[in-house]
Amino acid sequence: MRKIWLPLLLLPLLLAFVIYSEDSSNIKKASTNLKEGDIVFQSGNSSQCIAVKLATHSKFSHVGIVVKHKGELKVLEAVEPVRIIALDKWIRQGEKGKYEAKRLKDTTLLTSAVKQAMIAEGKSMLNKHYDLYFGWDDSQIYCSELVYKIYQRGAGITLCELDPLSSYDLTHPAVKNKLKERYGENIPMDEPMVSPEDIYQSSLLISVD
Repeated sequence: MRKIWLPLLLLPLLLAFVIYSEDSSNIKKASTNLKEGDIVFQSGNSSQCIAVKLATHSKFSHVGIVVKHKGELKVLEAVEPVRIIALDKWIRQGEKGKYEAKRLKDTTLLTSAVKQAMIAEGKSMLNKHYDLYFGWDDSQIYCSELVYKIYQRGAGITLCELDPLSSYDLTHPAVKNKLKERYGENIPMDEPMVSPEDIYQSSLLISVD
């Protein structure tokens, strides 16, 4: 019996090791390939994440920007609140540790001075509350809004056009429920917005392998 049960007892440890190894390989690749100014995309499974993916027909529900902070590459993101997070932790918070990255096609535009301006713009948003209502003012910030404004204000680059809420697919029950939960009967259909997918599809960006 001991010979039979011992491998079974060790199986969870073996599976955990395999999962950890896969995560570590993702982190190593990210640390090697990513550069300051890159835009990183991931997915989550909360009710809001699901609604965002359905409304935008996307596999992504969250986006952040890679910055150099205290000599290390980290991610600046709008969660609750806006923060700078270690790259490995950012990767692990996504679904199955998966993510994708995009980079400006014309990297010559991101001079040292421009990068400094972008980081300054991003840091000016630190500790602001996450905007559950996706408004376009700066009082609170959501993830794709943060990345969009960092590029627009810091680098003078408009990654994509803003679209009104009404332009997204609001027909799925999960989306309708989330809208009613947030806005009641007063849904701001004309509010300008930007989604992770809008930025992902920007013609100004290329994928980072």
